[in-house]
Parts: sequence; structure tokens; C-alpha cells
Amino acid sequence: MADYQPVTLHDPSSSLTATYVPVAGMVCTSLADDGVEFLGQRRGLQAYITTGKTMGIPILYPWANRLSASKYGINGAVVTLTPGVAGVRSDEHGVPIHGVLGANPGWLVIEQSENKLVAILDWGGRPRLLATFPFPHILTMTVTLADRTLTVDTTVMPSTAASVPLCYGYHPYFKIPGVAREEWQLETPTMRYLPVDNWGIPTGETQEWAGGAEPLKTTELDHGFDQVRDGSTFAIAGGDRRIEVKFSRGYGAAQIFAPHSDDVVCIEPMAAPTDALRRGNYPIAVPGKPETSTYSIKVS
Repeated sequence: MADYQPVTLHDPSSSLTATYVPVAGMVCTSLADDGVEFLGQRRGLQAYITTGKTMGIPILYPWANRLSASKYGINGAVVTLTPGVAGVRSDEHGVPIHGVLGANPGWLVIEQSENKLVAILDWGGRPRLLATFPFPHILTMTVTLADRTLTVDTTVMPSTAASVPLCYGYHPYFKIPGVAREEWQLETPTMRYLPVDNWGIPTGETQEWAGGAEPLKTTELDHGFDQVRDGSTFAIAGGDRRIEVKFSRGYGAAQIFAPHSDDVVCIEPMAAPTDALRRGNYPIAVPGKPETSTYSIKVS
């Protein structure tokens, strides 16, 4: 693990820390308060590096969640994705999942201080990445830790005359330490629920989701949503602890994942819904105009 040097940010106003590993895909491996960990470690960093098994807060790029097939069309052309090649991973049904940047070593740190980290990835300079997503651009992740809040800004800047589809997201694994999962409270905003088939792909049906707070108890969730308004807040709480996730801007979709097999809840900011890259229902970054999406995590 010696090559995977972590970078730990320190909140100037509290004992909160956040740890990132730039050469392992800019994954956040820890969000802790005086040693108390709020991120699910699951199988750990080594498993993420070697097998792509997610943990902490990984970026899902250039698409979040699943695609319904291993091909997608762009401007009359077809891109074919091959599982196991160029970072493409597949789920148990063989369809691509969570993009191609899992543990990718190509990030370059361009700024670092006690509580801020900025790293870039030049997509256009990497033929293997362009084969999966043929849109040259500069991807920038800016992470700031202050006032008990971790803020993540993600900027996509097209580097040619081609617009770039925005279908990415993040997959934070949260836990409330010292409190049984059955006692956690999950809070969600008003949005639109997108039912899925048995492969986890949206059926095209929609339902209104009223939001509010409910005890998690033994509920298992893997629910997708869209029509998430900028500024919407999600949260999980238990005992005297609370984790708030604010979709400040640019994340119009979400996934909430709460498996039976692990005491974690994932509140996933997504720039577009599941399978958007195949369906075409995504925002874009146009040439000459960088697009920045922001979400934040507040621990109290």
C-alpha cells in the first residue's frame, strides 16, 4: 500500500477529518470525527484497488449506476463497452455499472492545503478512457473541509468542440457509529421515484415521492429518483449524530441504497438518472463553458 499515499484534510473549526487517496481514483476513504468513522469501509481500500469493490466515497464516472446494455449511441455512432477492458465493470447481470474510473491512478493533484484538495484528470489525453466515452475534457474535483462540512465540487470542461454528457455521480457509504441500523432515521426531500425492473433498470414508470423522515428499521432500499431540486437535503440520523447530504447544484437525480447485508446507507448524488447515457436524458457541458456540480456532507 506504500504507493497509495493518503491525503488527510483537517477542518480548521473542529476535529473532523477527511482522507482521500488521489492515485486510487480520488476515493474518499474516511470521514471521521476524533477517530469516530462515518464512512462504511466495507472490504477496504485494497479491494477497491484490485477488484473495484466500492467503499468510502468513490466517484462513478462517466456514468453512475447501471446501463441497460453494453452499447450506447452518440451522434449516430455506437460505443461498445467490454467488461474487464478499460475500467469497465459489470454487475451480476453482465451490464456495465458505475463507470470506468474505479481506483484510476490518472488523477493529478494541483493544489493541496490543510483543508483543501484539488485534483484533475485529463480525459482527452487517455486513449483507453476515450474508447469508453469519446468526449475529450478536463475533469476537476475540488474538495474542501470546513465548518464540519465536506464540500465536493466536480467540474467538467470540454477540451474540443464536442459537448460532454453529464451522467456521473458519487456513492457515499454512510454509517451512524454506535447506533443500531434499525434505529437510524432516513430523511428525504420531495422528488420523483423511478421504479426499476429486476435488473435495477428504470421501467419508465414514475411515482411522486413525498419525502419526510422515517425509521430505517429492516427496510432494504435500492431506489432511484429524479426531479431533485438544487439545494435539496437528505439525512440519516441516530442517537446524537446526524449526517446531512445537500445536493447544492447540478445533481438532479439520486439513488438511495440500504442493503440488508451491510449496516450502511448510501445517498448518491447523480447528474442524471440510471441508464441516462443510453436514453439521452442527461444535461451536457458545452464547449467553452465548464459545468460544476456541488454536493456537501455535514456531520453533526
